[in-house]
Amino acid sequence: MNDKNMTPALEISDLQAWYGESHVLHGVNMRVMPGEVVTLLGRNGAGRTSTMRAIMGLTGARKGSIKVNGVETIDMPTHRIAHLGLGYCPEERGIFASLSCEENLMLPPDLKTGTPGMSVAEIYEMFPNLAERKHSQGTRLSGGEQQMLAVARILRTGAKLLLLDEISEGLAPVIVQALARMIVSLRAKGYTVVMVEQNFRFAAPLADRLYVMEHGQIVEQFGADELEAKMPLLNTLLGV
Repeated sequence: MNDKNMTPALEISDLQAWYGESHVLHGVNMRVMPGEVVTLLGRNGAGRTSTMRAIMGLTGARKGSIKVNGVETIDMPTHRIAHLGLGYCPEERGIFASLSCEENLMLPPDLKTGTPGMSVAEIYEMFPNLAERKHSQGTRLSGGEQQMLAVARILRTGAKLLLLDEISEGLAPVIVQALARMIVSLRAKGYTVVMVEQNFRFAAPLADRLYVMEHGQIVEQFGADELEAKMPLLNTLLGV
């Protein structure tokens, strides 16, 4: 996984980003290897969601470098970035209330990545709740089912690099456990996952590596094997 000759799935160098006049990212550096699960930790306002949005070209001005599988994307529009195999699951989920669960699932077009996405049958195997609710309107799904649908919709498009923003937020423990199993399963299938998480107990056991953000910068990074030794520092940075 950490073979130095392997091209990173995502490589960010000195990333600066703005919303209008507001300078929100101040030289972010990050590297994610293919098949890794990486967690981005930090307090609210630290710049984690802005980093995800900047990767997708959804902030204002961006400077620096964002390479996806070795391809520079800093000057690309969002739709071209997505077609490199990125799937972004924002915190607000974006489920269409008037469409059924299955119609929501089928809505996004396939990405032109050269690799097919998961079939509907594979998705229903991974998310049996969605199979049961496939004819239900988007608004009738529980928060957990809407979250599963938001991720499943990305998997169907053929995206292999998933950017997941606070997917466990506000959900019942049984749903959070199901999402954890989903992450483990996706890693086993070769997906690359970058997670922004406030829920440390959910995120930490899943991650191969962890980054910590503060004031729009990465202030700490370490592997899962160092987690125990880093807990005093994390307590200071995050209050976990």
